[in-house]
Amino acid sequence: MSERGIIARHAGTVLAGQLATMAFGVTDTIVAGRYSQPALAALSVGSAVFISVFVAMMGIFQALLPTWAELHGARRHADVGRSVRQALYLFAFASVVGVAGLLYPNALLHGTQVPPALQDSVRQYLAVLALALPPALLFRMFSTLNQSLGKPKLVTWLQLGSLLVKIPLSVWFVFGGLGLPAGGVVGCAWASVVVNWMMLTVAAWLVRHDPLYRPYAIWGAIERPHWPTIGEFARLGIPAGLSIMVEVTSFTFMALLIARQGTLPAAAHQVASNMAALLYMVPLSIAIATSARVSYWIGAGDGGKARASLRTGFRIGFSLCFTLVATVLLARSGIASIYSTDPQVAALAAGLLAWVAFFHFGDTMQALCVFMLRCYRVTIAPLVAYCVVLWGVGVVGGYQLAYRGLGPWPALNTPSAFWMAATTALTLLAFILPLILWRAVRRSAPA
Repeated sequence: MSERGIIARHAGTVLAGQLATMAFGVTDTIVAGRYSQPALAALSVGSAVFISVFVAMMGIFQALLPTWAELHGARRHADVGRSVRQALYLFAFASVVGVAGLLYPNALLHGTQVPPALQDSVRQYLAVLALALPPALLFRMFSTLNQSLGKPKLVTWLQLGSLLVKIPLSVWFVFGGLGLPAGGVVGCAWASVVVNWMMLTVAAWLVRHDPLYRPYAIWGAIERPHWPTIGEFARLGIPAGLSIMVEVTSFTFMALLIARQGTLPAAAHQVASNMAALLYMVPLSIAIATSARVSYWIGAGDGGKARASLRTGFRIGFSLCFTLVATVLLARSGIASIYSTDPQVAALAAGLLAWVAFFHFGDTMQALCVFMLRCYRVTIAPLVAYCVVLWGVGVVGGYQLAYRGLGPWPALNTPSAFWMAATTALTLLAFILPLILWRAVRRSAPA
């Protein structure tokens, strides 16, 4: 099979699983939206906080994909198993930090002036989701391992199967029935807890018994911490996790700052942000598949094939990007009406979805670039660019445009101000990150 075919097949498999996982959020958004407008607004704030914590911790493990793919390319199978076991120490640390962040969100909620009427529901939602964070992180490590080995199908089947459980559970726990009282937005969180522990249980059984993992001897006694290995994980994973945290918290701050405008803008923003996240799954899947191939060839000592795989991934990514942008622009009103039966929410969300379409151009470029940069062990420069551009231009610029006015533009006091600033920020990243990647690839060429 050609390199394009390998990347496309791998990306398609990953995408199916990622869409199933994203459908968790889509399901919760639709269910909460049909339960009540306040429930949807509370979900907008609560899910923004949870995703910020989860993705920051998850990014640490996603950054290990190039390491394991290189070991796989070099056919150092036993080293893959030892490396995975050492990563469990990183998992324990990330779980403690992440759970603490979910249990104590008051400073964030008060600092961003989330309306008091929403805060109790948000705190209850996050307290329940704290139970889902450790299994979700460990399953993400399992997913990254499979992606690095070029075998993502098992993960995808698990994610698709779990969606079949998540949908009825969310409906049942939110609306109640069969002796269970209506849980509102907290019911969405309890459904996520059940599904994440179920997925982890099946994944652990597979690692123990499936022949795919036998050459790597993953299921063995955990060695003492090997600090050079853990230090290398931290050097790659922490900047990568922080970069993703900056990216996601730019969305979190948007949700929290928009919440002060009331439940209608918050609910409409939840629709737009959920759609943006859904679209992001496409370049993310292509970036994962491409980075696995690039790192595989680097581990095999063939830099030329690594660069060819990189170019192929970009071509696939942008051909799909243009298709998705056109689709959202043409169908944005219909998409908004699927999310909410409230005509006011649907109308406001349809306007925001136009910005989401243009936002997706920059999102595609930054996703592909940042994953390729990890293959070449470049993590600090993207982190600096994310901090300056996403927080400085996106969040601060959006706040100024929404509430203070910016240059010749008066204060807009609408969620569209934040989407305008975020789109501008990603457009800047779409110029900055390719330059960093070009330099990294050039430096690696002689080797």
